[in-house]
Amino acid sequence: MKVFDNTTKKIFFASWVSLNPTEASHANVIQLGRPVSKLHIDILQPLRHWLDRVQVRDRQLAHRLCQYIPAQCPFERDLKLFGKTLLHIPPMCKLNPLYEEVVSLRFRALCYLADECGEDVSQYC
Repeated sequence: MKVFDNTTKKIFFASWVSLNPTEASHANVIQLGRPVSKLHIDILQPLRHWLDRVQVRDRQLAHRLCQYIPAQCPFERDLKLFGKTLLHIPPMCKLNPLYEEVVSLRFRALCYLADECGEDVSQYC
């Protein structure tokens, strides 16, 4: 089978074309490597929005948030025997689907304590 020059140019050109999302929704675009799903439901979205909307305006609430939300992942460990590291357990907090929102809430609490209340927050770091 002989491939013409014109055909190879069209294939090469088509591989470098980029579409914005509005054009892609109207065009016949095939996405390779990812399954196409038209219905994407995020059941945690209301909880994410609620956590993002929490405003820290109380000193006691800010202290509790800073105490209960750890600064670093508590699951990360190095298991040692006779001074040698046998096993390293990586941090798994980023597997939590609400990780970013919870860390953001802790940061807002720290900022409230430092900026509004004038407290030293180095004890929480």
